[in-house]
Amino acid sequence: METSSQIHHHPQIKYNNHPLSPPLRGGDVDKNTTIIATNTPNKTYMLLLVFNYMFLFLGSVSSSLLSKFYFNHNGSSRWVSTWVQCAGFPLLILPIFLPFHLFKSTQRKPFSHLSQNLFLYSLLIGLLLGLNNLLFSWGNSYLPVSTSSLLLSSQLTFNLIFSVIIVKQRITFSNLNCVVLLSLASVLLGLGLGSSHDDEPNDQAREKYFIGYFCTIGAGLLFALYLPLMEIIYKQVYCYSMVMEMQLIMEASATVLATAGMAVNGGFSEMRRESELGFDLGHKYYWLTVMGNVVTWQLCFMGTAGMVFLTSGLTGAICMTALTGANVVGGVVVYGDRFDGGKAVSAALCGWGFCSYVYGLYVKSRQGESDRRSEMSTEVVVA
Repeated sequence: METSSQIHHHPQIKYNNHPLSPPLRGGDVDKNTTIIATNTPNKTYMLLLVFNYMFLFLGSVSSSLLSKFYFNHNGSSRWVSTWVQCAGFPLLILPIFLPFHLFKSTQRKPFSHLSQNLFLYSLLIGLLLGLNNLLFSWGNSYLPVSTSSLLLSSQLTFNLIFSVIIVKQRITFSNLNCVVLLSLASVLLGLGLGSSHDDEPNDQAREKYFIGYFCTIGAGLLFALYLPLMEIIYKQVYCYSMVMEMQLIMEASATVLATAGMAVNGGFSEMRRESELGFDLGHKYYWLTVMGNVVTWQLCFMGTAGMVFLTSGLTGAICMTALTGANVVGGVVVYGDRFDGGKAVSAALCGWGFCSYVYGLYVKSRQGESDRRSEMSTEVVVA
């Protein structure tokens, strides 16, 4: 029988103790590897999970409200609105370089283990993200915050479909129930609210309302595709720092696309004109609004990437859908968006679908509790 010190140096043992890593995935170990689980990495993992969801919460709610604030005060450039969603990528330098250079909490040099394939994947997905940002900007310019937030909840439906196809997600009753309820909520908004001119921002015509409707649905579809794609790619990633490195490359790629669009369509001239003459709150508040959007969008995408890495694409989508209520309430409280019967029913359907899915996860976790306990217990290696 080996002693504890001998076990500690056993070449076939992996310790799940990386300070910025989730619990070891199935692909990280082989049948000859003994996993020794401790409480410390689990606490670190949960702390990282909480921080990322907090980033997602603050970024999602704040960015939606600030984007609407921009359009409500005579900001009119959809390219500017698209550009601010990704232009804050230099902020990601902080979580990438500070742990190594300042806190000395890791010996891994930034970008030292990023392969050419991961770099290429990040570039391509960044372009997809840039297109998603443009569709979101178009939709948000035509729709109230509460309406666009509820429509974006449809991304959970698309995410489940893509997860089944791409990552072989298992379909359960709670999955299907959630899909049906959220689909009904989106259809109700599109057909019911589209006939109400009082709920349209800036007196837009009905056809422009539907342009916003379908652009928002399209943004939800592309973002739903983004999540399972990232889940597949993150199987090649072993630490949170690498996730942030890939996120920086994606956001830089999306910024290149948005910058090219602004250059071709006169977006930079629009930005200068808006800051000097167009924005009704003046030059100072215009740039505060732009910078606020830049920061909050980075928080949103940073939190999303972290949630996908730490959990899964579908769980990340569920967590985003859980914020629908906060976005709706924010639109009603801050901007006075109408909250009529149709919106109330849609919000209730979204909540019902989300709760049913969470309950399904709870039942599944209870059934597998004994298995997880046995997997997390310490195995003694017999010499």
